[in-house]
Amino acid sequence: MSLPRGFEFSEVMGGTYALRSAPDDHRRMVFSIHVVADSALRHLRDGKMAMTGTLEMDGFADDVPVAGTLTMLPFTKRLIRYEFTFTGNDGQPYRFAGQKDIRFRDLRRSFTTLPGAVYDAQGREIATALTRFDLRADLFQFVASWRPA
Repeated sequence: MSLPRGFEFSEVMGGTYALRSAPDDHRRMVFSIHVVADSALRHLRDGKMAMTGTLEMDGFADDVPVAGTLTMLPFTKRLIRYEFTFTGNDGQPYRFAGQKDIRFRDLRRSFTTLPGAVYDAQGREIATALTRFDLRADLFQFVASWRPA
């Protein structure tokens, strides 16, 4: 019997986004991801893991697949970075990038709040987003999703 080499888990983040063209119009945004680190040793070196899932941005990207990278280095670099690509309802490619900056004096908020932005194919920021991990609603499912890969 061989030992597992990596690990995997699932996570849901929900909140709002606002297009740069309509900064006061905050709409619902939810992404559900599955993350896989195929090697625990490599993860300890660079913190990078493969991410897949779905994204719901009301009126912009309705239940579309996402693929990208989660970089999780909360102790060495004090960050957790989410980067994924998706196709909007208009058929154009977009990229989401967000980062949790871990502050040990405010662990709960810094581990659960994710500010981010959406960029178009030319790299222009077209929307800002603020999502959160809901500890009460999602913690049990999150913890239960961790398993060897």
